[in-house]
Amino acid sequence: MEQALPIVAAALVVAAYCFASRPLERHAITAPLVMTVAGLILGRGGADVFPPLGSSLVRTLAEVTLVLVLFADASRIKIGSLRREGGLPIRLLLIGLPLTILFGTGAGLVLLPALGVAGAALLASILAPTDAALGQATVSDPSVPERVRQTLNVESGLNDGIALPAVLFFAALTAPEAAEVTHRDGLGWTGFVASQLLLGPLAGGVIGFAGGKAAQMAREREWVTDTYSAITALAIAALAYTGAEMVGGNGFIAAFVAGLAFGHSSAKPGDFVSEFTESEGQVLILIAFLVFGATLLPDALARAEPVHLVYALFSLTLVRMVPVALALLGAGVKPATGLFIGWFGPRGLATILYVVIVVEDFARDPEGTVAVVASLTAAVSIVLHGVSASPLSELYGRSLGGQAAPEEAKRIQPSPVRVFAKPMRPDADTAPDASMAEEPAPGDGNTAH
Repeated sequence: MEQALPIVAAALVVAAYCFASRPLERHAITAPLVMTVAGLILGRGGADVFPPLGSSLVRTLAEVTLVLVLFADASRIKIGSLRREGGLPIRLLLIGLPLTILFGTGAGLVLLPALGVAGAALLASILAPTDAALGQATVSDPSVPERVRQTLNVESGLNDGIALPAVLFFAALTAPEAAEVTHRDGLGWTGFVASQLLLGPLAGGVIGFAGGKAAQMAREREWVTDTYSAITALAIAALAYTGAEMVGGNGFIAAFVAGLAFGHSSAKPGDFVSEFTESEGQVLILIAFLVFGATLLPDALARAEPVHLVYALFSLTLVRMVPVALALLGAGVKPATGLFIGWFGPRGLATILYVVIVVEDFARDPEGTVAVVASLTAAVSIVLHGVSASPLSELYGRSLGGQAAPEEAKRIQPSPVRVFAKPMRPDADTAPDASMAEEPAPGDGNTAH
């Protein structure tokens, strides 16, 4: 009976939000915000409904959600289209992301010197991935140029997986003794890290590519029904994770690489993935935010110091916005675009899951500083980015005055987004569906705003 209580509580909260979702969306009250606040009330700081952070239930939920999110986000992005059209997201991923980790590490050394270099780099890496779904209007509001929307969408879809090796590496550096168990297999710390970072991608790539080809063949021969096509993503993601763990690789990296390979080898991976992520996967994500509010956030609020809040605000502003500005130098976008992209780098699901899984497993953080600061930053981001998404998207659209720069107005092939809510505005009702569209034939007039 005691084990059933958190499940009943989670089900009631999710159902209550669903029943009131339309009026809540009209007032910019996002699903992550509602789930986080509800978790805070029901969790350790209130009714003590949910189990503690180290429990098997919380751990299993975090692992399953991270595997599915890494796989689904990666499979949404077509590598071929990214190479052809991805000037802005590639700049953000290859220049902006490393600079964000570097700047975040520097801020950590100045504000939180007790962490040391490895601890500061771990915190910066955990906070580097963005979650565009926290500011849904930024990727669905038609007043924002389509290329800018998709830049934020693609960046969010890939930077969690790209940042993961850095997270694992710096986590292991903070507590190298965590890998000592590998000595019985003839591996030292270096061998442990190498196997995690090399065997994981190899296993994920093989399984994802083979799964994508099999899914495509089943589709072409009409062997798979719509109902079971959605389960394909779940099965392949699980195979990639467990396959990598069996050969000594990292299952989370394998899930991300499997998603990339699946998206590349299947003509329409979105049809397989989006059906799951918009239903069962969406429920897991909502519950993850609920558990965040119940387990991580109360402890973070109780232990937070002024310097932690200062770091959180730095992380959401200068640590993000300066690297974005540097990455976009020479890209031909307007200054307003750089500011808009720089501000909308919400920290959400990936940050939360990395804290639950990675910090618990590897990091030596006796004072809990990494978990406290990362949790506090995610909580501030959930509020600020959720509330500001709609008004700032409209303000940014008006500031362009219908005159987007050539780079912003380039014709692109949209990628599916991780949707928390369909746009409420009448002129945006078809935006999410349009994002699922097949690649237009040459000469089609599908231009950005």
